[in-house]
Amino acid sequence: MSLQQRFARLVTSLVVRFPFLWRVFRGTMRRQFDQLAPVWDATRVDPAKLAPLQAALESLPDPPRRVLDVGTGTGVAARLSTRLWPDAKVTGVDASPGMIEEARRLATGESYDVADASKLPFAAASFDLVTLNNMIPFFDEIARVTAPGGTVAICYTRGAGTPIWVPPERLQKELVSRGFAHVADFPIGPGIAVLARKDEVA
Repeated sequence: MSLQQRFARLVTSLVVRFPFLWRVFRGTMRRQFDQLAPVWDATRVDPAKLAPLQAALESLPDPPRRVLDVGTGTGVAARLSTRLWPDAKVTGVDASPGMIEEARRLATGESYDVADASKLPFAAASFDLVTLNNMIPFFDEIARVTAPGGTVAICYTRGAGTPIWVPPERLQKELVSRGFAHVADFPIGPGIAVLARKDEVA
């Protein structure tokens, strides 16, 4: 891993354990992703690596009406949701203004906003589906904005080799403790997606 990638791994590990530390690292991470935004899709995005997330989303029994992609970057996962469910309202958020600018340029019907994943600007229970692709999960906020009966899909496209990485067993533990039931894991190639459903009674 590069120094930048090692830093992302360190930040992920610390913030998952101690979410309040995000305010220490937020500015540095935002600047890094702003710098990478203009070349991100050309150098970092391989559509084939979305296979675990796509498999997880295609397993949903009903199409979601409201989708939130957290840490959307240039919007690759949000665009996947639009492709799967053209009638859904898909929103992508990211702390990096540079990434959001690129996502808006590449949009296929989604809306994109600059927002901090640790304090999302949405009411409780606003979304039927919340997706994260190679993103630090802020579990309390994920649980807050997911509607009862809604679904969360978290994907790491390079598995344990992903710079921003949380092991599936940790994802399951954190989500179950917040009222989700683990549905399934979707390991494809080096990547893996975890799917969980929120209890119907919030």
